[in-house]
Amino acid sequence: MAIRNSEIAERLKGIRLLSDVSVAEMARELHMTEEEYMSIEKGDIQITVSNLLDACEYLNISMTELLTGEPAKLHTYSFVKKGRALAVERNAGYKYENLAYAFADRRVEPLLVLVEPHDDNDFHLNSHDGQEFHYCLEGRFSLKIGDHVLTVEPGDSVYFNSTYPHGMVALDNSPAKILVVTIK
Repeated sequence: MAIRNSEIAERLKGIRLLSDVSVAEMARELHMTEEEYMSIEKGDIQITVSNLLDACEYLNISMTELLTGEPAKLHTYSFVKKGRALAVERNAGYKYENLAYAFADRRVEPLLVLVEPHDDNDFHLNSHDGQEFHYCLEGRFSLKIGDHVLTVEPGDSVYFNSTYPHGMVALDNSPAKILVVTIK
């Protein structure tokens, strides 16, 4: 199941309005201008995973609810078959699949992330509360955390404080596949 950016934008706006949260308040909470936030709600720009996490926490909803419009329902376990994860449509070099979207009250968000190579090799940095764990499955990528740049290869792992600005760039003109776990 793939979720389009426009669907997320529409749900985000609806939940914000139902929660009686102003545009200014959401923009402030996501560390952006009101104009940038409005561009997300209009679907003009994509919301980053870090902004998704922050928006969900502030609006007191699960990422599953924001992505699908339905709350997660499983409490004992969640089993996701290969190719059946909840995919979020991305255009800006990252493809995300949520590997535990059906489990309610998650404390972590396990994501399969594909980082596509791109011409500019610029790090698109973001930050959010919590911590992250990255485990490289395939390919190689550079990971920037604050002022540090690491080269991560298959089998390497990194655990870090995600309040520091961070971003990834695929190396060798090939995609990198990464298990990313965000911890609230």
